[in-house]
Amino acid sequence: MKINMIASKILAGFAISPMVIAPMVSSASLVEPLNPTKQSQESKRRQKTKNDWRNLATGSGVLAILGLLSKDSTLVFAGTAGALYSAYRYEQDRKSQSKMDRARASMFSKSSFTRNGKKYKKRTVMKNGKKYYQFVRA
Repeated sequence: MKINMIASKILAGFAISPMVIAPMVSSASLVEPLNPTKQSQESKRRQKTKNDWRNLATGSGVLAILGLLSKDSTLVFAGTAGALYSAYRYEQDRKSQSKMDRARASMFSKSSFTRNGKKYKKRTVMKNGKKYYQFVRA
């Protein structure tokens, strides 16, 4: 019985460590070089972050079930709390990514816009056989 307690605490440590490490890793990827596709890169980064939170929620849920099976209330609490927080963060990232994608689509659906008194027009550019849009000052 004592071995089961030690094993479950070690397993809990391994399950909780990604929750501590994930925010540190994701904050390290915030620094990106400026380039024309920054918005699409931010959307891809948001998708990766979303996937990380979803995976953490799944792992925490498994930890909670393991706690239920082994009748360890510490594991149940840690797993449930981790799953709920990860699910909350996943939902926040999902909403944010949708908002960014809608703003980008709205911008490129216009043929021109005015910013700071200067007019910009949309132009189609072919690069390496792919079609891109860019706004140039008119």
